[in-house]
Amino acid sequence: MVKTNLTVISNFIFLGFTHYPKAEITIFVLCLLMYLVTLLGNITLISITILDSVLHTPMYFFLSNLSFLDIWYTSSALTPMLANFVSGTNTISFSGCASQMYFSLAMGSTECVLLSMMAYDRYVAICNPLRYPIIMNKRVCVQIAAGSWVTGCLTALVETMSVLHQSLCGNNIIDHFTCEILAILKLVCVDTSKVQLIMLVISVLLLPMPMLLICISYVFILTNILRITSGDGRSKAFSTCAAHLTVVVLFYGTALSMYLKPSAVNSQEIDKFMALVYAGLTPMLNPLIYSLRNKEVKAAVKKVLMRNPLCTLLIHSSK
Repeated sequence: MVKTNLTVISNFIFLGFTHYPKAEITIFVLCLLMYLVTLLGNITLISITILDSVLHTPMYFFLSNLSFLDIWYTSSALTPMLANFVSGTNTISFSGCASQMYFSLAMGSTECVLLSMMAYDRYVAICNPLRYPIIMNKRVCVQIAAGSWVTGCLTALVETMSVLHQSLCGNNIIDHFTCEILAILKLVCVDTSKVQLIMLVISVLLLPMPMLLICISYVFILTNILRITSGDGRSKAFSTCAAHLTVVVLFYGTALSMYLKPSAVNSQEIDKFMALVYAGLTPMLNPLIYSLRNKEVKAAVKKVLMRNPLCTLLIHSSK
């Protein structure tokens, strides 16, 4: 068996969804729609947050960070697949594959940490409203956001470098639509126990632990909501929490089932569709569920549109 260092491979070939030839066009259209909606929703949220001073609060600061990383996350995962489908080629260079693997891991890891910090922010805002401005001051918010980014980027660097130092058996065919780290590991023909241990430790730190923090935060939040005397207020609060937790379960659930499943379990085809959920669907849903339904954001959008003479003219003419 011929062994070659991973860096000797000049390019990789994606199998993608070739096992489903009749569904490839449908998958392409759905991925393209998810990507466009993700860009539109997240860019809109970032722009509105910058333009409207009312939204210069810790919650929208974290949401802007989430939107920014979701744009990069989805772009790193879906853009090469969409480009390959249009061009008719399923190849990627070694450097491109390494970059894609790193950025996907970095953005995904950062999101794991950031979502837990956002849950903590909501916990403080709802359960300790009087102390909220003191606890979540500007300096603390910047430190939390920076810590999330640094943690995500460093852990991704460790995982990427640990895989790039492995040896292949001359096989450069990736059974995936992206340079997903687990798919790359399947090309390695040497003992990967050390790499798997590194990934296990990082996965435990970035998946179940942040999810536990989110669950604890929302337990306290829901307990506080039950004390609300207004029926409408309570139902709105429950609706918001349910929507937030749905996104959390989608993101963490699919990631947990992929990165913490037994190594003996082979479910590559299922992994591809799960990757579409946490790399495509959740980044699309995040701005819709976390922000664009809020009254503050709707008011901010209307305010920004009213500043535009053309939009003002169209609004008055419609009346």
